[in-house]
Amino acid sequence: MAEASGSRTQPSRKAGSNGFEDREGHRAPFASDTEMICCLRSFDLRQHVVVGTAGHIDHGKSALVLALTGTDPDRLREEKERGITIDLGFAHTTEQDTVLSFVDVPGHERFVRNMLAGVGGMDLVMLHVAADESVMPQTREHFEICRLLRVPAGLVVLTKSDLADEGMIDVVRMEIQELVAGSFLDQAPVLVVSARTGHGIPELRRTLAALATTTRRRRAEGPPRLPIDRVFSIKGFGTVVTGTLLTGQLAHDDVLVLQPSGRTVKVRGLHVHGETRATVVAGQRAAVNLAGVDVAHVARGETLTRADSVTVTRRADVDVELLATSRPLKHGARVRFHQGTRELLGRVVLPGAAELEPGASAPARIHLAAPAVLVRGDRFILRAYSPLETIAGGTILDPCPPRRGVRTPAGIARFAKLAKSDLDAVMAMIDEAGLSGLPVAQLTGRAGIAWDDRQGLIDRLTRDRLATQISGVLISTARLAAVEEALMAAVSGYHASHPLEEGMPREEARERVFAHASTPVFDQVLRTLSERRRIIARDRIALAGHTVALTDEEARAHGTIVDLLRAAALAPPDPTALAARIGVPEDVVNRIATLLVRRSVLVRAGDLLFHESALAKLKAEIQDLKQSGSAETIDVGMFKDRYNITRKHAIPLLEYLDRERVTRRIGDTRKIL
Repeated sequence: MAEASGSRTQPSRKAGSNGFEDREGHRAPFASDTEMICCLRSFDLRQHVVVGTAGHIDHGKSALVLALTGTDPDRLREEKERGITIDLGFAHTTEQDTVLSFVDVPGHERFVRNMLAGVGGMDLVMLHVAADESVMPQTREHFEICRLLRVPAGLVVLTKSDLADEGMIDVVRMEIQELVAGSFLDQAPVLVVSARTGHGIPELRRTLAALATTTRRRRAEGPPRLPIDRVFSIKGFGTVVTGTLLTGQLAHDDVLVLQPSGRTVKVRGLHVHGETRATVVAGQRAAVNLAGVDVAHVARGETLTRADSVTVTRRADVDVELLATSRPLKHGARVRFHQGTRELLGRVVLPGAAELEPGASAPARIHLAAPAVLVRGDRFILRAYSPLETIAGGTILDPCPPRRGVRTPAGIARFAKLAKSDLDAVMAMIDEAGLSGLPVAQLTGRAGIAWDDRQGLIDRLTRDRLATQISGVLISTARLAAVEEALMAAVSGYHASHPLEEGMPREEARERVFAHASTPVFDQVLRTLSERRRIIARDRIALAGHTVALTDEEARAHGTIVDLLRAAALAPPDPTALAARIGVPEDVVNRIATLLVRRSVLVRAGDLLFHESALAKLKAEIQDLKQSGSAETIDVGMFKDRYNITRKHAIPLLEYLDRERVTRRIGDTRKIL
């Protein structure tokens, strides 16, 4: 059977009551292509609740699931031979119109990593305590794992009651009460049962159904997220994965992504407890037949989702709660990080201290050895690198923190913002993004905002002027105000250093002030300032009311340059000769010429300046040559003779005509277009 350890089988098929089964008795998702398309029902209106087992080895977890459902969750040959649960087992039953999906976990300390892969999707937990042995080491560890993962509800079952007398059962009750005091199981039912005799089984079924009515409702809106806990292949159907759908919906023909590998897959079909479905909704356990991926390329720990609905990361800012029974957690300690169905190695960075004391909580950053699939609000478990024991749990505060130190005042202050509220955390992410902005898609995939709550949060951010939405990204309103003032200062400074220019070139403004901003953000700022009549933004950006201010010398040169070049027509002097004739420095001529070129009074051709009227007349005359039939082509010699100019003027003018598409050079001649 396909699991994280890597061994996979390709079972043969045999007829089953609802489709096909593999060699171990597990039904394939589909009986035929017809069954795959013609689903038995499109929606299951019954409530689906995932119930997990927890407890020490040989405390009757699998036997109790068998008594409740009629299905033995121990599916591996080795499990049956050794009489212990090694990997996750699955079974289901229906009670009072509620579908109870059981995830049976191993109790042996060597298989806690497998147990952790099954806990993440639990709605209820059954903590098993054998009446003839009472609370044992894995009872405590499993209980702490469920508490740290914030399993919302549960009950305690005193199993093997046929092996203990009333006095022993009373003692075990007291030890259980001591264990769960102050926890989510403090006021939970404690039921005495026996899987062998059937004692207490009917009451247990009724209690589970009653608790199911009080469990959390998972959100069916938004993108799907299914952590994979089993992978296998069935001949004729291909790759099948199973898991509990945490959010969203799955439908036939959905195109999804396996994260963190990034492989694109297509949903070929869906199965829920032996029945084909057109749609699977959050809260249901499902088998998903995938097209586009080989079974060898999928493993437990991956997540079936959409690309923008999660964050694939190798570092995360978290809040860590260290168990009171653990040793101090040192800064830089190696740990085993468990989240969903995935286990990774990592290192813990503590921002405020050299170590975390037992029983204490603190913010931290975890650097992971391989990518994880995370969202803010996800719960996780930390186990010691060696010896293998559960030491802590916690919450993801930010799955995509910036690459900056966490042991600085700014880093510590950032943790405080992340821990306050979702709004404060989102604002911290928006502020850090600067002018690049926080994509709206990351409100779900990174910040953990439920799909149908996103617009409400955006409305609040914009209403309170905390953020502005521009082309699908959220940008701090304060940051926009700051960049507006920075642009005003830059344009003002440009006017001071370039008094003869009408304004700062747009691209120069963007490079100097908007280095990390997108074009829509840049355009929005220009539009806002223009609407407020603070700037004029065309090819150049100028302060409103700005006029070119000429000195007396520049004003005299301005008029003289225009008059001289108009009179010179197609044979103007070069700038050096022009400056000498007017009697001003050449840099004054160049500044005035730049202004006149920008205003289209003069045209620069090569190193020479021509009055625009002379060039307009030239273009008309050349075009008339062809229209009148006088000439189809013209060369340099003909051009010089016709206009009585030297090669110094002829070459720039002909190149100008080429540029203006009046002529096209072919060898030594030019064809008139």
